[in-house]
Amino acid sequence: MTGAVHPKPQRLRPAVPAVLALGANLGDREATIRAAVAALDAVPGIRVERLSSLYETPALKVDGVDHDAPAYLNAVTGIRTTLGPTALLDAVNAVENDFGRVRDERWGDRTLDVDIVDFDGRQSHDERLTLPHPRAAERAFVLVPWLDVDPDAVLPGQGAVAELAARATDTVTLYAPAADQGDPA
Repeated sequence: MTGAVHPKPQRLRPAVPAVLALGANLGDREATIRAAVAALDAVPGIRVERLSSLYETPALKVDGVDHDAPAYLNAVTGIRTTLGPTALLDAVNAVENDFGRVRDERWGDRTLDVDIVDFDGRQSHDERLTLPHPRAAERAFVLVPWLDVDPDAVLPGQGAVAELAARATDTVTLYAPAADQGDPA
């Protein structure tokens, strides 16, 4: 017998699909969302596959829509991940923190919010994470961008995303950044 070392075979976790919703209403919202998507893609075990268009929505607070608060930009990204649901939550929370996320007020203004909307079609609930996201079925600002990345999407336990989006009542507008304000030619 030789002195060769044979490494123990490793079980690799297969990559599974997940859907993340991003929102920002403070600072340079567009730059924040685009940089956050790049930061998520740089996390080992996460590969961003698709990114929706950006959509603008009025701020939704605990008491309802607040037209006096800065509007949100929202997007949805389809990813594949080898992380488990809790590890993915830790990763998205770390990205939020890197972008200055403060958690002082429930549904308060924020530099960045990243929610796990769907994780491989799983339905689960624990003290840290509910899958799918518990309010996703009601929110056009999640459903409409999700249709950009997957027109045939289904929200587990709720139904077709297209049907849910048609019933949602919140206002969602395709975002068009302001034109350059430079001197006319």
